Amino acid sequence: MKKVEVGSFKARYLAVIDEVYARRETVLITKHGRPVAKLVPAGTDTEEIWDFLRGKGVVTGDVVSPALADWGKLK
Repeated sequence: MKKVEVGSFKARYLAVIDEVYARRETVLITKHGRPVAKLVPAGTDTEEIWDFLRGKGVVTGDVVSPALADWGKLK
């Protein structure tokens, strides 16, 4: 991952954006050496953000019927 200081990014942000698009590579923007933002190519992290748990859960049993056979006993 390429790192760019805020001042440098501010001076040439259009070139950095074009580079991210062309290379499909993330750029980390830093301020005084500390990361403050990340510029990522559009469309690469969508599934990572929204579908990161897809396929990790398993349904084991009936999910429609109540867990207890007789709800009256709970009163």
